[in-house]
Amino acid sequence: SGKALANGESCGSIKQQLNRLDAKGVPSSVQAEASGKKLSGQQKADADLYNRLLNDYLGARCHV
Repeated sequence: SGKALANGESCGSIKQQLNRLDAKGVPSSVQAEASGKKLSGQQKADADLYNRLLNDYLGARCHV
């Protein structure tokens, strides 16, 4: 069993949000930030959200 999700979040809702961010190209911003590139405010916000959602998704063991 994984960690509990925040109120109102489910594996499905997190996956939907991740899919929307994937469609916007956010993973490339996450990679750019990891390699030391500067991001715009919106890109950074999207990258931070993506990382949080991914951590929640994996932490709750939604992927298994």
